[in-house]
Amino acid sequence: MVESRPGDAFQPGELLNNTYRIEALLGRGGTSDVYKARSEISGRLMALKVLKAEFTGNDDYLVLLTREEEIRDIRHDAVVRYSECSRTQSGQVYLLMDYVEGPGLDKRLKQGPMPAEELLVVARRVAEGLNAAHKRNIVHRDLSPDNIILKGGDPAQAVIIDFGIAKDTNPGAETIVGNEFAGKYAYAAPEQLSGQTDQRTDIYSLGALLLANFRGRPPDVGRNPLEVVQKKSERLDTNGVPEPLKALIDRMTAPLPADRFQTAADVVAFIDDPQAGSLDSDATVIAPLTRARIETVPPARKAEPAKAAPLPVAKSGGKGGLVAGLLVVLIAAGGAGAWFSGALDGIVGDKRPVADPYTLLVARAEGKAPSAVGNMPSEALIQRLTELMHAQNGEAQLTLARGEIAPSWGEDVIATIEAIDDLPEWKLSVSGNRGHVTGKTTDEAVQKQLMASMATDLPGALEGNAEIAFQPLFLPTAKVAGLLAQVADCGQLTAPGATAVGYGPDARIVVSGRVADTATRVKLFDGLTALADKRQVVVDVEVLNPTLCLIESHLPKAPSSDIGIAFTVGDRNEPNPSGRFFVGENPVIDVVLPPDVTDGYLTVSVIDVSGNVLHMLPILSQLDNSVAALRDGQAGQVRVRVAFPLAEAAGTGKLAFRVDDSVLGKSKVIVIHSTEPLFDGQLPSSESAQSYAEALQTFASKNEAAILSLDSRILTTAKN
Repeated sequence: MVESRPGDAFQPGELLNNTYRIEALLGRGGTSDVYKARSEISGRLMALKVLKAEFTGNDDYLVLLTREEEIRDIRHDAVVRYSECSRTQSGQVYLLMDYVEGPGLDKRLKQGPMPAEELLVVARRVAEGLNAAHKRNIVHRDLSPDNIILKGGDPAQAVIIDFGIAKDTNPGAETIVGNEFAGKYAYAAPEQLSGQTDQRTDIYSLGALLLANFRGRPPDVGRNPLEVVQKKSERLDTNGVPEPLKALIDRMTAPLPADRFQTAADVVAFIDDPQAGSLDSDATVIAPLTRARIETVPPARKAEPAKAAPLPVAKSGGKGGLVAGLLVVLIAAGGAGAWFSGALDGIVGDKRPVADPYTLLVARAEGKAPSAVGNMPSEALIQRLTELMHAQNGEAQLTLARGEIAPSWGEDVIATIEAIDDLPEWKLSVSGNRGHVTGKTTDEAVQKQLMASMATDLPGALEGNAEIAFQPLFLPTAKVAGLLAQVADCGQLTAPGATAVGYGPDARIVVSGRVADTATRVKLFDGLTALADKRQVVVDVEVLNPTLCLIESHLPKAPSSDIGIAFTVGDRNEPNPSGRFFVGENPVIDVVLPPDVTDGYLTVSVIDVSGNVLHMLPILSQLDNSVAALRDGQAGQVRVRVAFPLAEAAGTGKLAFRVDDSVLGKSKVIVIHSTEPLFDGQLPSSESAQSYAEALQTFASKNEAAILSLDSRILTTAKN
């Protein structure tokens, strides 16, 4: 369990949608938090995956959550059961699923190596679950130890969870968030690095996590993207792993998808009968430490040793003998260089390995050196691209290979790189003959020129397009101000760090103020993020509610002062600095007068979430609200109590209350210090926020100078 914080979406004890009682926070993630909850109708334990507030207005993340909900159609005990995706009245989006009690494989990984026998049981169970998902064209794409729970600690009861980035395998289906790779590098299949996935991707990930849990440590994937690509092209080290687990992992984690088990059902069949699923080692050549495919001999017809063709018989002194002799000399002199460079391909055939898919990734991040990783069709092109990278202190890890590419492919790639090389940030990704270019520039003329030449067609035979963004060096302050004015729904939003010139590339965009609800905060965050590019966005706003915002818009424009508002839990006489009270507790409220506040009048009210205003001073039991009367001859700091402990208030007419669950949320205590009473006569004990706001506005318009200060504090009520 994870310790709850005041800012969490839900607190233990809260009742969600009148059905699910929150019991604990299970974990925090980058985009969502997971809670343990119990249905008060059925008593069944459930897990709630709650999207963080800043993502609830982002359609990409909502699509992820709803897609995860769609996986509820998979009916298998090894796949977590999903129920519904819904939104609370306050705007929080959550996904409801079965609660699975037990340790995750990530916890077992931290505890050390697992026995091979247990891992074989886990492998069979998870493969069965994957098979059920794959039959519905759903690939998990993020299988890792933390996504497999051992229900009750039993390997035979393993359950796959978190299909958050799962995708269907229909043509055209893409990764949802940003169309970028979304798995965990340590367990991702090599083809995922270039955005390609199918059911064999999950098979690789399952094999990698089995090896990790056998070793008691995750696979080493390197320290930078170049090392990741290189290591992903190599076979995992299974030395010391006992059979049949070793053979299973080797087959599951072959770098090339074609060399793996082709279905999860094949994995189950191998575990059930390793001998029946074994390979003919004489008929297949395993690819050695490379992503390129090595030609194999089909098992059905094993190749006989090739017989050397006899040299032409020439007459003594004839031309034929001379040609044969020169051929032998050339081969001897050229050696392996001529053989592997392709100079003799016309005679002996192309010996370059086949790359499938044929991929290349060349990129430069802003302020960083460029890098190139992938395949090239000739040594000369490898040298040219390597020199381009080295000229800017970059790196290149290129493999000589052949594949299904156009004859001009290499020259077209070089031409594309040279066209975009002056941009501060760019990326070229190529798979086969299809490429895609992204980049940005602070020069609008350069952006227009590149888009005119590559927006719909890349150089030569390359198919694809370019997306070059124009990013001004400074983000105009007026753009941010315009967004704030458009979104504001609870008074003015301000950007305290704004300058006349705008926001520089490394500047933070900080916004402060108040908003009416969480949805507005999300809208503000999303809008600023879209404007900011890579600048940091800090939304330092207070989320109130429509009622409090109505009051905010009508409050007199007066400065705050040193007058304080203090909260105490009356039942226990304990200070409550957070201002958060739970159902059943008795809030006690004091107005703290500093020594220099000795005259004038105090008006104290509390506006609750339901839209009502409760007046606390003056009231029938304390009609004289002058500071002199409230001090009652006391000098220095004085605490004026306006809400009392229940026991003290009984039978006295003093104001006291206990929190119940009829109205929960944020209320606001307001203290106005004025030179004269704000209103004539005794105030009603309560009134609507609308009528109070109008009365305040009327007084302020006539007596604005009479208001010396306005101080306020939020009081929050919640279920415990």
